[in-house]
Amino acid sequence: MGLREVAYRTYARRLARDLDPQQMPRHVGVIVDGNRRWARAIGEQSSTGHRAGADKIQELLGWCDELHVEVVTLWLLSTDNLARPPDELAPLVAIIEEAVTGLADTGRWRVRPMGALDLLPDRTARLLKEVDEQTSGIAGMSVNVGIGYGGRREIADAVRSLLQEHASRGTSIEDLAQLLDVEHIAEHLYTKGQPDPDLVIRTSGEQRLSGFLLWQSAHSEFYFCEAYWPDFRKVDFLRAIRAYAARQRRFGA
Repeated sequence: MGLREVAYRTYARRLARDLDPQQMPRHVGVIVDGNRRWARAIGEQSSTGHRAGADKIQELLGWCDELHVEVVTLWLLSTDNLARPPDELAPLVAIIEEAVTGLADTGRWRVRPMGALDLLPDRTARLLKEVDEQTSGIAGMSVNVGIGYGGRREIADAVRSLLQEHASRGTSIEDLAQLLDVEHIAEHLYTKGQPDPDLVIRTSGEQRLSGFLLWQSAHSEFYFCEAYWPDFRKVDFLRAIRAYAARQRRFGA
C-alpha cells in the first residue's frame, strides 16, 4: 500500500470518527452525474464511463450502510435520457439493468424502481418489476433507483393517480378541490411512505437539480461535488455528510 493510500484511509477514518451520530441524514439522494465526461477525459467511449459509474453504486451504498442511512435515492436515467440515440441508449440501459440486478442479488437492500416504467423497453420494465418483488421482504436500507425518472413526470403521475383514486370512490371534482392538500399528493409520489431526502448530493460540478425529486427536496440540504461520479470517493461522501451535519436546518424559514 502506497503512502498516498495510507494517508487517504487515515483521513477517511478521521472524518468518519468526527461525525455526530445524532446528525446523520435519514434519506440521501444522489444525482450520479459525469460518467460521459469522465470517459471523454481518459479517451474512452461513453459506455466505459457508464460502467465505471455502475461499479461505484455498491461502494456508495456500503458507505451509507456504515452510517445507518435508511433510504438512498439514486438517479440513474432521466426521462430526457430516453431521447438519446439508440446506439448510445441501448448500452446504457443494459449497464443499468446489470447494476440493478446486482444490487438485488446481494440480498442486502430493498431495491425500489422509481420512474415511468411505461416509457422503458418492455424487457427493462419487466426486470425492474422482478427486482422490486425479489427484494420486497428485505429489511435493510431502501434503495430507490430512478430509471426513466423525471420530477415533473412524477408530480403529474401523482396527480393522475390521486384523481383516479377519488373518481373510483365517486368523489366529485368540486369535493376533491375542497379537501385537496399537499399530503394527498405526497401519498401518491413514487417515494410515498418514505421520509423526504435530508441531503441531495450531485457530482460532476453541476449545481442544479435538473428535476430530481422536485417535490420531496423542498427542504433538503444540497451538496455539489466537483468529482465526476466514477471518481467519487469515500472522503467526498464523508465531506458531504460533514457539511450536512454542520448546517442549521430551517425547513424553508
